[in-house]
Order: sequence, then structure tokens, then C-alpha cells
Amino acid sequence: MYERTMFVKLLLTRDNVEANSKDEEGRTPLWFAVFHGNIETVKLLLARNDVEADSKDKRGRTPLSCSVERGNAEIVQLLLSRDDVEASSKDEDGRTPLSYAAERGNAEIVKLLLLRDDVMANSKN
Repeated sequence: MYERTMFVKLLLTRDNVEANSKDEEGRTPLWFAVFHGNIETVKLLLARNDVEADSKDKRGRTPLSCSVERGNAEIVQLLLSRDDVEASSKDEDGRTPLSYAAERGNAEIVKLLLLRDDVMANSKN
């Protein structure tokens, strides 16, 4: 994991690297770092001013919803600390990060989400 983080760090020092590039499914480097639980890479990407932390893939999933579904509270907390992340964002199925956390019984992540003023606890999918 250390080598991968160093590689990302090196790439991000270049001005011509598009930190929000998307694959055919609309997933960004941040989305993949979240999916794989690479906290150091998530931190590196979030430190950039040009990273869209709330970018949606083709299914309407954001890095936050991905991190909630993966159960990574540390990454959830990193994403929720940003003002540009919509905590009640709905995917194509009408699911919110809170609905994923509740379904999985992850009380720690439910608590983190409910600390945000923009989380709608009564949202329906």
C-alpha cells in the first residue's frame, strides 16, 4: 500500500494530472481510493483544491456512499468534514448514505452522518 500511495503522491505533484478523471462507469481516483480503503490516498486527493469530493458515478453513487457501504468510518469522517460533500445525496435507486449505514447496522457511521445538519433522517427511497 505504501508504494501505491507514493506513486499517487508523485503523480499529484504534476500540474497536468486530472485528479477528477473518470472511467467508463464515471468513477474517479477518489472513488477507487475510497473503495479500496486507502486512507492515505484519500487524504492526498482531498488535499487538492481541484478534487470533486462529491462526484457521482453513472449509478449516482458518490465517494461518501461508497465509503459508507464499505463500512470505513475513518474515510466517512474525512469526507463529512468537507463542506462540498452532500451527506444526503441520493443514488439512482433513491438510496442515501444513511440508508446504507442503517441497513448494514453500522451505528458508528449512522452517528457520524446524523451529526451533519444536511442529513435527512426521514428520507425515503
